[in-house]
Amino acid sequence: MSSPDYAGLLENSKELDRLRKEQEELLLEINKMHKKLQSTPDVVEKPGDNSLSRLKMLYIHAKELSESEVNISTQLLGQLDALLPSGTPGQHRRRIEGNELKKKRMKADSDVSRLSPSVRNQLDSLANLKGEQVAARVTPEDAEKDEWFVVKVIHVDKETRQLEVLDEEPGDDEENGLQRQYKLPMSHIIPFPKRTDPSSIQDFPPGRHVLAVYPGTTALYKATVVQAHKRKTDDYVLEFDDDHEEDGSLPQRLVPFHRVVALPDGHRQ
Repeated sequence: MSSPDYAGLLENSKELDRLRKEQEELLLEINKMHKKLQSTPDVVEKPGDNSLSRLKMLYIHAKELSESEVNISTQLLGQLDALLPSGTPGQHRRRIEGNELKKKRMKADSDVSRLSPSVRNQLDSLANLKGEQVAARVTPEDAEKDEWFVVKVIHVDKETRQLEVLDEEPGDDEENGLQRQYKLPMSHIIPFPKRTDPSSIQDFPPGRHVLAVYPGTTALYKATVVQAHKRKTDDYVLEFDDDHEEDGSLPQRLVPFHRVVALPDGHRQ
């Protein structure tokens, strides 16, 4: 009878710990690249800039680390199964029955645990949005134009990676003026900056295109920043596209900083 492979178990445990630490460091590097591209998107157009290539390599490395983590975890499970006593048939049957009762409740958590650290962090941050107002694109992918509204997050489904949101102030064209609910993918949601968290506030320079809530409405439209901020919490002075006066000029409108977000790539209006 062969002796238990405790050495192999410990070695794989150390390797799993190393992989996760490397993933955390890589995630920090990816987040730095994201912030750089958000703050200075024009940099990618400069000759010799390799920001996008660098970001691609980081994602490839992240994918490789995630796959290695799955392989090591699978090996650890096999080693643990070999070390655990099999027990009597009755005990084994009761253990399976107990697991079956927990399976539905635990499925979402187990699915999330298999995701890469970057996706897990994104899901965790979205879960914290429950009860918060966010910007949401309510039109489908094949729509001619994108429509964005201020909605309230009422549920986050980690299993399907979708959010249920509520349009609390439906427009005049909504039937009976009833509040409308949507189930949207994560890609259709943009969190607003928090008034009490300066680190969540993006500083958009003059000339930058943004997505902002039009004053007096809950709809978001493309706009251009006109004046620089003196303080992060100052209102933005914006000119909204297609907001022409009779003389053809664009009026300048004040919008609170917590109702302005980055313009999504490929926005159609």
